[in-house]
Amino acid sequence: MSQRFTVTAGDIQGEVNQLFEGDEPTPGASAQTPSADGKGDSNPKESSPFINSADAEKSQQYDGKNMALFEEEMDTIPMVSSLLSSLANYSNLIQGSKEHEEAENNEGSRKKPVQAPRMGTLMGVYLPCLQNILGVILFLRMTWIVGIGGVIEAFVIVLMCCSTTMLTAISMSAIATNGVVPAGGSYYMISRSLGPEFGGAVGICFYLGTTYAGAMYILGCIEILLIYIVPQAAIFKMEGLEGPEAEAAMLNNMRIYGTLVLTFMAILVFVGVKYVNKLALVFLACVICSILAVYAGVINTAFEPPVFPVCVLGNRTLVWKGFDVCAKVIESENTTVTTNLWRLFCDSELLNATCDSYFTNNNVTEIQGIPGITSGILLENLFGNYMEKGSFIEKSGLASVMDAESVPTNTNRYLLADTTSFFTMLVGIYFPSVTGIMAGSNRSGDLRDAQKSIPIGTILAITTTSIIYMSSVVLFGSCIEGAVLRDKFGEAVKGNLVIGTLAWPSPWVIVFGSFFSTCGAGLQSLTGAPRLLQAIARDGIVPFLRVFGHGKANGEPTWALLLTACICESGILIASLDSVAPILSMFFLMCYMFVNLACAVQTLLRTPNWRPRFKFYHWALSFLGMSLCLSLMFICSWYYAIVAMVIASCIYKYIEFCGAEKEWGDGIRGLSLSAARYALMRLEEGPPHTKNWRPQILVLVSMDSELNVEQPRLLSLTNQLKAGKGLTIVGTALVGTYLDNFPQSQQAEQSLRKLMETEKVKGFSQVVISSNLRDATSHLLQAGGLGGLQHNTVLASWPRNWKQAEDHQSWRNFIELVRETTAASKALLVPKNISAFPSNGERFTEGHIDVWWIVHDGGMLMLLPFLLRQHKVWRKCKMRIFTVAQMDDNSIQMKKDLTTFLYHLRIDAAVEVVEVHDSDISAYTYEKTLMMEQRSEILKQINLTKNEREREIQSITDSSRGSIRRKNPAAVNTQLSVTEETAASSKDQKPEEEEQLIHDKSTNAATPQSPTAEAETPGTAIQMTWTETKCDGEKAKPIGVTTPEAIKDLFNMKPEWENLNQSNVRRMHTALRLNEVIVKKSQEAKLVLLNMPGPPKNKTGEENCILNATEYMEFLEVLTEGLNRVLLVRGGGREVITIYS
Repeated sequence: MSQRFTVTAGDIQGEVNQLFEGDEPTPGASAQTPSADGKGDSNPKESSPFINSADAEKSQQYDGKNMALFEEEMDTIPMVSSLLSSLANYSNLIQGSKEHEEAENNEGSRKKPVQAPRMGTLMGVYLPCLQNILGVILFLRMTWIVGIGGVIEAFVIVLMCCSTTMLTAISMSAIATNGVVPAGGSYYMISRSLGPEFGGAVGICFYLGTTYAGAMYILGCIEILLIYIVPQAAIFKMEGLEGPEAEAAMLNNMRIYGTLVLTFMAILVFVGVKYVNKLALVFLACVICSILAVYAGVINTAFEPPVFPVCVLGNRTLVWKGFDVCAKVIESENTTVTTNLWRLFCDSELLNATCDSYFTNNNVTEIQGIPGITSGILLENLFGNYMEKGSFIEKSGLASVMDAESVPTNTNRYLLADTTSFFTMLVGIYFPSVTGIMAGSNRSGDLRDAQKSIPIGTILAITTTSIIYMSSVVLFGSCIEGAVLRDKFGEAVKGNLVIGTLAWPSPWVIVFGSFFSTCGAGLQSLTGAPRLLQAIARDGIVPFLRVFGHGKANGEPTWALLLTACICESGILIASLDSVAPILSMFFLMCYMFVNLACAVQTLLRTPNWRPRFKFYHWALSFLGMSLCLSLMFICSWYYAIVAMVIASCIYKYIEFCGAEKEWGDGIRGLSLSAARYALMRLEEGPPHTKNWRPQILVLVSMDSELNVEQPRLLSLTNQLKAGKGLTIVGTALVGTYLDNFPQSQQAEQSLRKLMETEKVKGFSQVVISSNLRDATSHLLQAGGLGGLQHNTVLASWPRNWKQAEDHQSWRNFIELVRETTAASKALLVPKNISAFPSNGERFTEGHIDVWWIVHDGGMLMLLPFLLRQHKVWRKCKMRIFTVAQMDDNSIQMKKDLTTFLYHLRIDAAVEVVEVHDSDISAYTYEKTLMMEQRSEILKQINLTKNEREREIQSITDSSRGSIRRKNPAAVNTQLSVTEETAASSKDQKPEEEEQLIHDKSTNAATPQSPTAEAETPGTAIQMTWTETKCDGEKAKPIGVTTPEAIKDLFNMKPEWENLNQSNVRRMHTALRLNEVIVKKSQEAKLVLLNMPGPPKNKTGEENCILNATEYMEFLEVLTEGLNRVLLVRGGGREVITIYS
């Protein structure tokens, strides 16, 4: 709404001073102070000195004549020079360093200068990613995956997993280069891109994945130690055990040693992270040396393959343990001598001993375990060899003679499959070997130029490791015998690590290299996971995690480390590397999936702030990466995937309901805005169909002097009506100007929101300030909603004290509201006696909701009780529908038709047709009409001068008393009844007092009147001789008014009746007759709904408007007299309910 202002030149300075007088900063406030519910939210908005930064030194820059034009805004808007200086000096510190500095300051020590990060792409991103990606799976399970799945399927698995991480790295690079990335890395990027709910859920999943990765690395470390380095250190001896017993002994050893190693690592991390960081380079050197040793060994096999014989009985591979020669007998000094192998399968060393049938029927063959890259073994290893648990690992191409009736014996001498294998299992075990791509982004606070280093270093690391993995698949299949590849623990090659048999110059290079590599990876996980948890806790988005945001004085996360160690212990208790790997695969895949989703959402939304420096991305690539992540989750383990999603969903809902509200400018908020815009544009296409119609309610409430809602039960009723969902706008109006009353409007809006939260009303609040309440309410009615999402129903309370209002403005505003809702074709709901309506906590165990369907309003009267009965307050109330039949109507047929109509509407209600016969207009009706018109005449005198008002009041009073004296007072007192009026206090009121009362009402509108003020008006003085209304609402008819002659006689007794408006007499007669019927039928009902008559039409002249308005209010008062809870309903001019599906 445009407004016109006229401002003189002399007023400009004063207006400017008033305009900016509220912009001064609060003492002690700073833009860098985090909010109360956002502890530790270290995003650039809080930490960068841009706008709204109260800096005394900065304000000095505005001194001088050149910047005088902007001096009023110097506290809120920085100069460009100071802004650029602040940006140039902006730096990211690693997590914990800032708290460490504060701790030193608190101790009184001298503040030490903090060195700026100096790590480049190679040391800061490339090598850490390389170290984290190349790990335990490559050394312990890669050869087994190639042997079980074959070269082709293993290559597909590697290609699929590496493609997933590459696509994720592209998305991550786009996010990381879209602005400054503070310390926090991947969690920061996800949470600030997808919002606190997704950020918290995915951040916790990423934390769990990192923690379980530590468990996996520790288990791999223990497996290398107990199987390949010092098998004698096993506490539970496996000698002589086979099957489940041997497996249980191995798992128990893993649990004990794993717990010991975890404890040692946790203590090391607690004592000092700097020691872990210093050892990182050593661990990285171990990884690189191991990889180089493997490639050197592959080259060496082309010239001089290493000798690692494998003994095969028939086609069954034997465990090379307990014998030294792969033969049944040997020739020694021209004598045939049995070998140790013979003694393993026979009962004695003699040649005539009883031996195992399979041993007897099959030959022993010694094959070369590492035939070399030129041997052509690749063709045999191209395809998969999936096996059941306990099946024999066989060498293809060798003959085998089996006795169908014999039971296999000495199975512990053969190489057996320790688990059932299948393709999806291999994917779940392998995927952790490609994780670790976030190592560079997690160090973003240590990088010299994170926006340059993160994309280049991460993509190069993934490219390097992908080449290593893919080449390893081909090289392993080309150099190693298939039976050896399927040997998970190297039992066929004398207990050597399978990949170590290929290494040059010695297998021990790989053994020790992989051992230290897994130790280092475990330490890195135990170092990174607690800091990730601490970052989540300090953001304050997950309330129950806030305790883990605390730590030592230097910021080290002590409590987070303790929780991490406990969760890691749960993974160690599983004790199986193959079982832990799919668990952490789920969490990492979920994290990567949401990184891709974040990039795709930001790209498609085209938000103005989405300007990444990394240009080689596309939303289609992000969606492809997200699809691959989701597919891999269910390929690895569908039940683990469901569990991971349930955990993430629970965390999401928990943060949504209990977490701190954050506004991070995330993509989900932008997605919501885009979806809302799309939906609003769709709604603009046309009005909703009748089947989709639901009450979109604008609730008009008034505020008291303390800016609290005066009618809180209006919101209770709104909540009870919102079983139909839809839009709810709670609006109020304030008198004044926007500039002067803006703080009051904020307070009023806060009060509305608080009450809406208390009453559980979901919707929006709106406060309008205008020069008067009438215009403000009109503005609310016109401007509420947005586009097609606008209110179609207005809920406003009945002006309870409209008769006592000094300026009578309340009922004038109410009448205008009724007229405007009618003009706007909006439905209107007016609850009368709103304080008697039930709260949301009350329950009606029985009772009725009565609907008085007098005129058709589009079905609102049918729909509203149905909606109310969906709420627990009204659920047990039964619905009754009454309709009125005239003399010419067939009431029986009306009842049948109404019953059929309700049946088609699927509404369960009792039906009753009430016959209202034509009757003579009673004297009571005439007296009621006379009283109403006299009150209107008195109200009209407000615009007269004092002398004219005095003469008019005296004339009206004398005339009224004269008419009372002319009739029999006893008869009238016994037969006539009125409502809401008391006669005792004003029966003998003097005209001077009545004159003074009217004078006060017209001249002083500052204080409210007492409840008895109504009885003191001259217009009501006539009524004081009438009797009180009966409790049942029935009016006592005057004696002798049942015939036209009697009416004529009575009419002759009241000469002033001849001047009454006959239209008003008819309306009053209708109101009285309907009220009599309604009270008789529905006085005990819990709620009565009835049609609200239309408002009076505007006539020329203010006096006519006052007369029409007061008469309308009187009619409504008479219509609802004697009823406890009434809801007046006025339809919006369209059908809102239909019988069709």
